[in-house]
Amino acid sequence: MTEDTYELITHPDNKAPEDVLAAAIDHYGDRIGLAMSFQVGGVVLLDMIHRIGKRVQVFSIDTGRLPEETYTCAERISERYGVEIHWVFPRHEAVETMIRKKGLYSFKETIENRKECCFIRKVEPLTRALGEYDVWITGRRTDQLATRRELEVIEDDPVHPGKVKVNPLVHWSRDQLWEYIHEHDVPYHQLYNEGYLSIGCECCTRSCKGETDERAGRWWWESPEHKECGLHISYQGGSGI
Repeated sequence: MTEDTYELITHPDNKAPEDVLAAAIDHYGDRIGLAMSFQVGGVVLLDMIHRIGKRVQVFSIDTGRLPEETYTCAERISERYGVEIHWVFPRHEAVETMIRKKGLYSFKETIENRKECCFIRKVEPLTRALGEYDVWITGRRTDQLATRRELEVIEDDPVHPGKVKVNPLVHWSRDQLWEYIHEHDVPYHQLYNEGYLSIGCECCTRSCKGETDERAGRWWWESPEHKECGLHISYQGGSGI
């Protein structure tokens, strides 16, 4: 590792996202992957990686309840950047057992049920996907949620011990992301045109025109402090998840 790369990896704050990406990819090689949910952060990161002449493995979780527009966006992204997206799926038996016991919409009944659904459809598949990597790149930012205010550019993963997360956009704003998208003509998820600010499963996401809270359209029946799915924060007690 060069001295410049070491400096970026160990002191990444105030560095441009492209510099953080280049240093991380050079340092970790094929042990690093880009987590993609086809929201603005992820597509901006992939475009940056493409523009700096780097390659990275891209993976995404198909929960089984994604909106059709997500698959359309995935196809456009794959064609635009010449990348193969590694799709990861929930374990069929776990999904079937949950639905047989609790029904199709148990996630709306209690927070514990919603966390269970997120765990089965998202968290467990992510854990399997990360078996191929030591490091994963995310599009998380400090302005998204109160629980993300203390994010760092590079940090240990508290949910997956031994793994490292790289968050190159941690200090960017939503406006900066959209400025980048329009400047570079980056393909983006069409549900943003319908007033969505954050996009997940079809049944747990809705348009929230006029809202400033980026997560207002996610699990709108819950209070804001619960609006994490478990990919980035551990759940304690209750359901045992």
